[in-house]
Amino acid sequence: MITAIVQARMSSTRLPGKVLKDILGRPMLCHLIERLKRSRLIQKIVVATSVKQIDRPILEAAESCGAATFAGSEDDVLDRYYQAARFFQADPVVRITADCPLIDPRVTDQAIAYFLANREQIDYVCNAAPPTYPDGLDTEVFSFAALEKAWKLAAERTDREYPTMYIFRNRGIFRVANVANDRDVSHMRWTVDEPRDFEFVSRIYEALYEKSSGVFGMEDIIAYVKANPPFALINQGIKRNEGYINSLKKENLTIDKASLPWDLQEEK
Repeated sequence: MITAIVQARMSSTRLPGKVLKDILGRPMLCHLIERLKRSRLIQKIVVATSVKQIDRPILEAAESCGAATFAGSEDDVLDRYYQAARFFQADPVVRITADCPLIDPRVTDQAIAYFLANREQIDYVCNAAPPTYPDGLDTEVFSFAALEKAWKLAAERTDREYPTMYIFRNRGIFRVANVANDRDVSHMRWTVDEPRDFEFVSRIYEALYEKSSGVFGMEDIIAYVKANPPFALINQGIKRNEGYINSLKKENLTIDKASLPWDLQEEK
């Protein structure tokens, strides 16, 4: 069953509780779930969080919005993904993070369709290696077999915290592919890590949600920002995937630009 597993937690260091912050009277997480429900290919949506009491509101919100839920390890996110995928018999797994409330189901479907058409030749596909879509539309699709292999072999703390990084750091074991956009718009930042990110996303919803009956995608956002240039300045200058980069540095692990799905040009 093609299953989107959305990882979520309340204890974000830069913007605590961000996944349940209110946008137009609903938790941000519910907007993300609503958008994933518009996918033509996803058959099940699971929100996977931790067993900690602080994360119980995530389970309640996800269930109220029609998603299945799973509670697992807080820090070993690779184990959380593996256990959730095994429980729900997910294959392939579609990895989405809860800080991407502008996820475009059509973009996600492109990655899924590519994986399904090439699953005999690849183990994993994403749309951010190198990035060509806005930061916040990242989608990863991989087989349960690849997830299980990474779960068995990954030993570094960072590889357990970031559940697909073992795959990227071991391309001799895994067959990896990428889906690119027809033009590079990766400079646009639509993910939510900082208060400025949340302001940007909230204002996009305020501008586009009602007039489109909730159906607005990547091109609609790009057109709106182009017509309203000050929007692009709201969260300008925030580094892409800063948390992962800092985690690598703490463990003195090598940052191999060629092996990662993100642009690390600012990191020397």
